[in-house]
Amino acid sequence: MNLRFLVIICICCCGLTVVGQKSAPTKKTSSSTAPQQSLVDRIGDTGFIQIKAESFHSLSASQQALGYWLSQAAIAIDPIIYDQLSAHALREKRLLEEILARPEGIDPQAMKKIINYAKLFWANRGNHNENTAQKFLPEFSFDEFKQAALTAQKNGAFKTAYADLEPLASEDALSKELDDLKAAIFDPSFEPMNTAKSPAGGKDIIQASSNTFYPGLSLNDLKDLKESHPLNSRVVRGSDGQLQEQVYRAGTADGSVPAGLYATYLKRANEFLENAKAVADPAQAQVIGDLIRYYQTGDPADWLKFGSDWVQNNATVDFANGFIEVYRDARGAKGSSQAFVCVTDKKVTDAMTKLAQNAEYFEQKAPWDDKYKKTAFKPPVVKAVETLIETGDFQVNTVGDNLPNENEIHEKYGTKNFLFTGSSRALNDAAGYTSLEEFGADAEVIARGKKYGDEGEDLFTAMHEVIGHGSGKLSDRLKSGSEAYLKEYFSTLEEGRADLMALWNAFDPKLKELGLISDQTEVAKAMYDGAAIAPLTQLRRIPKGDTIEEDHQRDRQLIAHYIQDKVPGSIEQFDRNGKTYVRVKDYELMRKGVGMLLAEIMRIKAEGDYEGIKALVDKYGTRFDPSLRDQVVARFKKLNLPTYYAGVNPMLTAAGNTATVKVELSYPRDAVKQYLSYGAMYDDGLKSAMKSEPKWPTPKQR
Repeated sequence: MNLRFLVIICICCCGLTVVGQKSAPTKKTSSSTAPQQSLVDRIGDTGFIQIKAESFHSLSASQQALGYWLSQAAIAIDPIIYDQLSAHALREKRLLEEILARPEGIDPQAMKKIINYAKLFWANRGNHNENTAQKFLPEFSFDEFKQAALTAQKNGAFKTAYADLEPLASEDALSKELDDLKAAIFDPSFEPMNTAKSPAGGKDIIQASSNTFYPGLSLNDLKDLKESHPLNSRVVRGSDGQLQEQVYRAGTADGSVPAGLYATYLKRANEFLENAKAVADPAQAQVIGDLIRYYQTGDPADWLKFGSDWVQNNATVDFANGFIEVYRDARGAKGSSQAFVCVTDKKVTDAMTKLAQNAEYFEQKAPWDDKYKKTAFKPPVVKAVETLIETGDFQVNTVGDNLPNENEIHEKYGTKNFLFTGSSRALNDAAGYTSLEEFGADAEVIARGKKYGDEGEDLFTAMHEVIGHGSGKLSDRLKSGSEAYLKEYFSTLEEGRADLMALWNAFDPKLKELGLISDQTEVAKAMYDGAAIAPLTQLRRIPKGDTIEEDHQRDRQLIAHYIQDKVPGSIEQFDRNGKTYVRVKDYELMRKGVGMLLAEIMRIKAEGDYEGIKALVDKYGTRFDPSLRDQVVARFKKLNLPTYYAGVNPMLTAAGNTATVKVELSYPRDAVKQYLSYGAMYDDGLKSAMKSEPKWPTPKQR
């Protein structure tokens, strides 16, 4: 999988999150200093941070042009994720953007509430929280929203098409649209979860999820499904009663392959990819051409061709674009649309390459059975990068990523590992040490976290990605991967396996030999402190219910709770002055537990043991005590820190033709302007409105 690592493992950053294989940050400010400049806005529990990519200025003119066209292709596919997560989200997105683009005459108080809701909507790619999958509601009323929409219409909104959505030219048409979407926006019981992997009352996980991968179907309907397009299709029941795949594809120019679902967006992406191909070097031009072909045909073979060429191309300006991660699908099969474009941070990359060059050493030191260890080994590509843009289902909380996900590519060509230093810096700048000071079990843990927490996080991320996801060998009968066997538990298993590999190797003297760690004992202990406390502090991100749905949160709880149960004396939870704390009592015993669980999880993955991973996750990774969560939420509330983060991308603007385009980079620090400019790609009326710079309340006015 595109296994990302999200920021939540270290107690210094316990307010952050991690998805896929993602990791963490740099220096943090003390709790007594003013917030750093990366935090540009905040709506409730969500902070908006500016991402910077100063490496862009070191690129040649052609590389800058390549970054621009790839970024435009990333924007082109951005709307798809909204539709994947809810059948109503694109229509809601259109309403919000048209209102915000033409605010003249709208009641100022109502407008502030609509702006705040729109920001959260964009940040989460719909009105379900990215981490909890739970629906959030607006503060404005339906009447306020309707009046704002009608006023915007009088100002010229809704007069043009919005991608595949027809104009709402009359008041009656707009009123009907508002009525049709009323429940989707305002009713908490309507589509309460977009991905429900452990729904209450034993409900069907597909029917309890609002995403659009299998509309109208149940898990039982899918039990015998054999998909020809497992990542890039929607499964529906046809008029003949049989299941059908609606393939995501643009179609070919000669008509030999017809257009499919999301053709509007994929065709536009291909236009920009053609421009990128024209300015790329020959090797990367081949990669981009592969992706164009895949978007035309939707053929999985074309996706594998793209992935094989892509993983072997270590370009300075690199990118991901496609239907990649399966976290959003409760069944763990369908890929959600995502993209990023990045520039290599050479100095950090050179240091981390040492880890990649020694991946075989760590493979052989792994605690699992020798029959699951690789014998033919291709060192993975590892690169520290700054992102120029992140769109679709790719969020700023991702600080590490390992791609591609396909096992047949891994075994033949290896993987490519990204460490997102720009995101790490921004996240660290936005957070202080207050959470560490509140939840650290004692003065020693707090002091260690302040001195070594950042170093531990960065190294943890690198090991998670480089020697975690790319490690291990499957049994011969699972050559195509274990996803189909482990189903909804695969992502939790794989994220946990990568975390455990990082923890297992934290004390290995090879890290010191390679110059990758300073005080090894203290840095490794800081990693273990973070892993032990993460299940406690991450509860702040789950304000309702008593189950964990997100895979990274499940994997962290699984690790700590398994070790605490199986290795007495390793991890301790205790109360002091009415507050709950968690600490490592014995680091050697905790490492013993890490090895036990890592060996078992590798066996489960290699053999496709569904019942084995189900038993582990259901027992240790899914449920929690709501009263403990309420305590954690109350303690964080006093700290006044954001719980969630969203990114404001750098802005690239260009003038000139395709080959000689001149590109400039700026940092807008304005989420509204960013997302309206993205929406304007598919709405001429929105584009026209943006030229006159609509006047919104500034963050200070809120």
